Amino acid sequence: MSTTPRSYAGGMWSFGRIIDRYATDGYGPPVGTLDTIELAAKTGELAALDLNYPFDAGVSVADVKTTLAGHSLAVTNITPVIYDRGFRSGSFTGADPATRRAAADLAHESVDVARQLDARYVKFWPGQDGYDYPFQVDYPTLRRHAVEGIRDVARNFPDVTFAIEYKLKEPRNRLFWSTAAASLLAIEQMGVDNVGLVVDFGHSLFAKENPAEALSLAHSMGRLVDIELDDNYREWDDDLTAGALHLVETLEFLHVVREIGWQEPLKLDLFPYREDPGDAVRESIATLRALEERAARLDLDALREAQSRHDAMAAQRIVRTALLG
Repeated sequence: MSTTPRSYAGGMWSFGRIIDRYATDGYGPPVGTLDTIELAAKTGELAALDLNYPFDAGVSVADVKTTLAGHSLAVTNITPVIYDRGFRSGSFTGADPATRRAAADLAHESVDVARQLDARYVKFWPGQDGYDYPFQVDYPTLRRHAVEGIRDVARNFPDVTFAIEYKLKEPRNRLFWSTAAASLLAIEQMGVDNVGLVVDFGHSLFAKENPAEALSLAHSMGRLVDIELDDNYREWDDDLTAGALHLVETLEFLHVVREIGWQEPLKLDLFPYREDPGDAVRESIATLRALEERAARLDLDALREAQSRHDAMAAQRIVRTALLG
């Protein structure tokens, strides 16, 4: 295991204007693309950012690159915005062929931006690709459009890594890319080597998964591209600070992170509606650092022996000792 200190990344949206369906005027003033980068840098904790694309009107890739460089920030990935009002009926699965082409075109643009900013991959969060009512869609057609749409983009850029961030629901009531297993199955159907999965701890909780198991599964399939951390009450994608609720499950998740030898920055996916975003980032990272230190204390030989016997109480003692002393 590397002794290099863990680095962390964040989503630019954590520093932007956050809106919900009640506070439609937002929980703060509008924040521009370049200002979100400035705010992220002020946390003093982030090494890289996940950037949504397109940027604000009038903001060029060169502007973004200069601002990032001024703060020694890297870019983990570019996330094309295929989930806004323009794609309200679906992006890659939209009923209108023109809409599906628009999603593919934006994906192609995002590849160019990712290359210019030296991003590691392009991330798809197809939040509108699904349905809301029984009988609304033909399921084989929905699956074909979802799989073939991203597959075709990936085939056009075989040297680029793509990743899909799955989520059970929201904004659609049912998302096609809903769980780790369903998403991995669909990725395997693509028949390409350059598409993988983003495992978001909170999305996994929301999907009633065990996040550590989902992370292990994606890694075992050779499809793990990135890892995101946050927390929630399992009933919604609350995007609370990491470790705010599920300490033991976060500890197990970080144990798997160590076991697979993950070296990339751990990324935060936070929506601090009423909190200062810098404070939310710093608190998350402080918690994760403390939990990673506790994960390093686990008696691995004893843990593996307990696991070989499926001995729950022995495993709990080992975890309690590492976590609480």
